[in-house]
Amino acid sequence: MSRENLITSAFGRFVKMGGLVGRVGVSVLSEQAVGLLREGPAKQLKKADNLVRNAVRIVDTLGEMKGAAMKVGQMLSLHEGLLPPEVSAVLSMLQKEAPSVSFDVMERELRRELDNFDALFESLEPEACAAASIGQVHRGVLRDGREVAVKIQYPNADRMVKADLKNLKALLGNLVRLFTDIDFEPIWEEVRERLVEELDYLKEAENIRRTAAMHADCAEIIVPDVVQEATSRRVLTMEFVDGIPPSEAASDLYPRNLRDQWGVTLFEFTLRGLLEHRFLHADPNFANFAFQEDGKVVVYDYGCMKEIPMDIATGYSRLMDAVISKRKIAIPDLLRNMGVFKEGGAPLPRHMTDPYVDVVQDIVRASPPYTFGEDSSIYETLYDLGMSNWHNASDIRFPRDMVFIDRTLVGLFGNLSKLRATGPWRRLLRKFTATSAAGAEDDFDS
Repeated sequence: MSRENLITSAFGRFVKMGGLVGRVGVSVLSEQAVGLLREGPAKQLKKADNLVRNAVRIVDTLGEMKGAAMKVGQMLSLHEGLLPPEVSAVLSMLQKEAPSVSFDVMERELRRELDNFDALFESLEPEACAAASIGQVHRGVLRDGREVAVKIQYPNADRMVKADLKNLKALLGNLVRLFTDIDFEPIWEEVRERLVEELDYLKEAENIRRTAAMHADCAEIIVPDVVQEATSRRVLTMEFVDGIPPSEAASDLYPRNLRDQWGVTLFEFTLRGLLEHRFLHADPNFANFAFQEDGKVVVYDYGCMKEIPMDIATGYSRLMDAVISKRKIAIPDLLRNMGVFKEGGAPLPRHMTDPYVDVVQDIVRASPPYTFGEDSSIYETLYDLGMSNWHNASDIRFPRDMVFIDRTLVGLFGNLSKLRATGPWRRLLRKFTATSAAGAEDDFDS
């Protein structure tokens, strides 16, 4: 399905989003009021139904709007392991194909950006092969015979994003305050910067070249080449690299050992970006990957990349080492050193950190190797922990640099769960973690 027109005016997008938030907000407040009078299974059933209805509203509205609104919706959908399964199933629709914009509209944008379009291109397929939040992709063939994928930004995408940013800050901030007093400003600033960066395809082209250089010695990762002469700020042309779609790769059409291999490659790709190169591919939407039968993984979409400060990378390395070494006692202080603490500087209490460590320790156990997606109790535990600690989180402070790192790790775990991948996760963590990072912390607590 394609759309001729997009809502691009600030007022039009405010009305659309405002209507959504109003409906969701009334629903939430209504549920809270009813919750004072209802208890037991009936209340739980009503709550689940209400969550699903609100998720449907979010998907229908944000998927149609595109822009930053849709992107924020996709970010929410990546936390599927931490959300009720009914809600996850609905939100996951935002990771799939969005309605495309008609080819006539997109071709006009393409020709406006590339004066030499006719000299460069032999052909361009009118049907989009992918449609995302701020642009869509068409396959084409250059005059020299190269097959390419051309990402074309939607008309007035910059205007849509700017309008969404103004509206989303106010509206999401109000929603957050319904549940917690946590400081929303650093979270929002990090989200805003990443969204604005995605508008610049020249920046994305540089991200692609940098990522390719970083992983040049890793044959399992395929990064498409940029066609610079057919790239501008609003058009990105890359070599076309095909692969098995994620939904098919995650099915039983492919053997377990191949899915394991893909999972290990995704795991290493993320850890290498976070800890070794400190330049992280921070958009783990499963649709941003394709898979090949020789075990290789194709990585797409480099608009959302995160520079990792040295102290943050070191902090994650020390945290991982402490988890593997069963040093629970060290975790609160390590988090405090990274900028995660209670208001006033006090470290997080052990009753908040220990249960999370238990979950991760199970994943990185030495034997038998952990299989993602088989033990749903882990995700149920994480969800329950999140809900039980929610009221204690209002005075927690954390650095904005962690927002997209944690989003990426959650997305990684979700992708590994889809693949049902088994791997030597403990050994891989050791590979990228400096075991001496914990330094003087000699206390052990199993």
